[in-house]
Amino acid sequence: MNLIPFIPETAPFTVEQRAWLNGFLAGLHSAPPTNGAAEPPKNSEPLLILFGSQTGSAEGLAKKFAKESTARGYAPKLLALNDFEQANLTAATKAVIFSSTWGDGDAPDNAVNFWNWLKADTAPRLENLSFAVLGLGDKNYSDFCGASKKFDDRLASLGAKRLQSRGECDVDYDAAAKAWTENLWQKLGNGSANGAAQNGLQPPATAASASAEQAALAFNKSHPFPAKLLKNLPLNRAGSGKEVRHYEILLGNSGLTYEVGDALGVIPENCPALVAQILTTIGATGDEPVSVENSITSLRLALTQNFELGKPTAELLAEIVKHAATSELAPLLASDKADDLKKWLYGRDVLDVLQLAAKKISFIALLPLLRKMSPRLYSISSSPKAHAGEVHLTVGAVRYESHGRKRGGVASTFLADRAEQVGAVKVFVQPSHGFRPPPNGDTPMIMVGPGTGIAPFRAFLEERAAVGANGKNWLLFGDQKRSADFLYEEQLTAWQKSGFLTRLDLAFSRDQAEKIYVQTRMLENAAELWSWLEAGAHFYVCGDASRMAKDVDAALHTVIEKTGGKLADEAKTYVAKLKSDKRYQRDVY
Repeated sequence: MNLIPFIPETAPFTVEQRAWLNGFLAGLHSAPPTNGAAEPPKNSEPLLILFGSQTGSAEGLAKKFAKESTARGYAPKLLALNDFEQANLTAATKAVIFSSTWGDGDAPDNAVNFWNWLKADTAPRLENLSFAVLGLGDKNYSDFCGASKKFDDRLASLGAKRLQSRGECDVDYDAAAKAWTENLWQKLGNGSANGAAQNGLQPPATAASASAEQAALAFNKSHPFPAKLLKNLPLNRAGSGKEVRHYEILLGNSGLTYEVGDALGVIPENCPALVAQILTTIGATGDEPVSVENSITSLRLALTQNFELGKPTAELLAEIVKHAATSELAPLLASDKADDLKKWLYGRDVLDVLQLAAKKISFIALLPLLRKMSPRLYSISSSPKAHAGEVHLTVGAVRYESHGRKRGGVASTFLADRAEQVGAVKVFVQPSHGFRPPPNGDTPMIMVGPGTGIAPFRAFLEERAAVGANGKNWLLFGDQKRSADFLYEEQLTAWQKSGFLTRLDLAFSRDQAEKIYVQTRMLENAAELWSWLEAGAHFYVCGDASRMAKDVDAALHTVIEKTGGKLADEAKTYVAKLKSDKRYQRDVY
């Protein structure tokens, strides 16, 4: 047995130091021998691995799959889907695609050009290609895994053959992705007669890569760092209809590092009052012992820390109807009217549906019907060069009343109301794969970030100020009222006065009769925006995907058409080129 050493609680370390050391030791003792870089055998079979990723999750799975493919004797070629020309699908024999979805079933930004190519009437036949597609999505959205469905269907219609059925993963994707890939390996087999996996060998790792892996093993989504919340400050002033807060979190000796453009994953806890109401509804005390992920805890803690109590799962709804046959929910489940069910569920949570049942559901039956608590990702609003050992967030607290009860967003109210009492915020860093400032500090950048979309651009600007970058900076920021909702006003206006922030265009929608938004300012300054783009500026957008990002994209096309003198198709080509050159990047949610 390989025993992993650990730091005892009596050792002279803080909680954070002890947690980091234990994670480091676990990674160190699980790392493979370091005896050279991994090289596939010379007779390895090529394997194309493609990803479409908005936040980095799909790319992470693709990289993990590529690494394992080397161990199994393949020669993997890992590319973003937008690099389809380099991928050369017409010449490939086997391809595996990992893709997320955003908006209304849309392809992620680094897969948009691929989809436009694939769906076109001019797309080539692919009879020689065998493929498999794994989709990542969120069942709270109607077109779950919509992008991967489109890719899968279109590839098949072009004559490509499925290696196995398309996989679909919800927010908590690890277990489902693992099961799907393990099944796929059974179909793929080894990539060479003398493949490394066939010989029982694992790919060797260099000392540098092993060290990086150890750091990743120390604190990640499965093993978050218990960080201290240093500051919790309201950013709105009196008269605002919003509650946006600035958080400063101490990373301390965790070993966690980040770059501007990255996101911070937060593992929230449910509201104690909601947990108490659920316990009363199911007739439990909360002290009952339950097993969660092979550990024994109390039912109260499990409901607080381990399970989602928001939107009920389909499995829970089906179970409730068995005990609530005369409820208004029953006919909605019995019919095919998904839209009516969606409307009924809007603003309702697990407690609402539990209260429908005439017979109390036992906690033993309830827990398997709940979704596992998932992390929330927030764009980091600080530069590590400006705030060493800290990470900052800009988060709007979600609070509302629905069906006679006051409710709130799980993570946003946890940060605002409960994190200081709990004593720690469990966090991990989710690296961004592309959403970065221009690598050349002389390159101009245009940033569109209304509301909490300001977060990564505060980080971008802090980074550029810290390194002395000379490139021009243009920020378009908007919210409801200037007097109450001008987030980070002092910092932004100081940068503007110094000349560091070359342009600051503001759009406060409720300060006049006519609504004004950031896209309004884009159109008003179309000539200037076009000249910046022609001078090589990078264009960034952060914020709401369903409305704002689409409106900004439409405004960008309009600017290119009217000011740049392009036809509609030419404008589309221009925007596609911006994306392929990584000059048009979005952090949308």
